[in-house]
Amino acid sequence: MAACLHAAAQECLRAATPEDKVALTFDAFERFSRGELAPGDTAPPEPIAMPGRPACPRLVHARDLPRRGFGTPEGLAAFVHAIAHIEFNAIDLAWDAVYRFRGMPAGFYADWASVANDEARHFTMLRGRLQSLGHDYGDFDAHNGLWEMAQKTGHDGLARMALVPRVLEARGLDVTPGMIVKLRQRGDGATADILDVILREEVGHVAAGSRWFRWHCAQRGLEPQATFKALLAEYARAVLYGPFNREARLEAGFDAEELASLDALAN
Repeated sequence: MAACLHAAAQECLRAATPEDKVALTFDAFERFSRGELAPGDTAPPEPIAMPGRPACPRLVHARDLPRRGFGTPEGLAAFVHAIAHIEFNAIDLAWDAVYRFRGMPAGFYADWASVANDEARHFTMLRGRLQSLGHDYGDFDAHNGLWEMAQKTGHDGLARMALVPRVLEARGLDVTPGMIVKLRQRGDGATADILDVILREEVGHVAAGSRWFRWHCAQRGLEPQATFKALLAEYARAVLYGPFNREARLEAGFDAEELASLDALAN
């Protein structure tokens, strides 16, 4: 009999060190892929107010983070650290979806276990790059915005799928291409190559959010575009910024009318 996937997700969430969280994530995904883990208990889970975190980085409000370009060695390291922190949080966001939302179709758990595995790999690549720059994860302050949105949407799978993958994570689809161009112009192919991998795979992660957002809408008889617009107005107006990467967002499950609505809301 397969062990419980939700329990494995909880173990990954509670892991405090980067080494433990990554190792447990890779192990859980491998076991899940072999059929050794399966979703089980459909009872409401024990709430997780905050996942395991290392002592550093210190978490501060986003407005208190210094603004740096990556034209200096320190600025480049801070930039790589910021992206690594996003990916570290994304591991927890994916496992939280697996842990928190019970009784979903098997494909839901397959999607988010795979996303967790990808995010752990992304974090590992970025941490390696950061170490090559003479730093490590925890050397710079960071913010907790991604997990704060996870808490706000923890009561509702529809809101979670709409707002975490399709707003916060989709922001990466918009800004990463420009970052890659600037890095290559500065001769930093090492960092740019990592961001190329992340950008390509994040399209699939946002697409998973789109897929399960629409699944929830269908289950409740809701019209997706109007529902997404209402959720943006309620939760995410302050974190919605254009311009939008139309090509990547279309590939990630947005449609032309949604993108027109986003343009109107962001302006």
